[in-house]
Amino acid sequence: MDPKVVIALFGGCIALLLIIGAPLKPMRFIGQGLIRILIGALLLFFLNTFGTVINLYVPINIATASVSGFLGIPGIIALVCIKQFIM
Repeated sequence: MDPKVVIALFGGCIALLLIIGAPLKPMRFIGQGLIRILIGALLLFFLNTFGTVINLYVPINIATASVSGFLGIPGIIALVCIKQFIM
């Protein structure tokens, strides 16, 4: 192969990776965030299911699902404290 063709192929591959690879990173962060919100909604669903025994209910919306998804168990505890003591 001619060296010009090899250099052109390598340059084209690098340019393609730079163009395609850049938008994929923000999409990965958005996807991870959506998965965390879904896990948070699932955790709130289980909290509401088992919390009916002790008369505990935390509404499931985008804000509460985000808090419980990103903070995990401490976020759920914070939501329960806010619901019980502030509201």
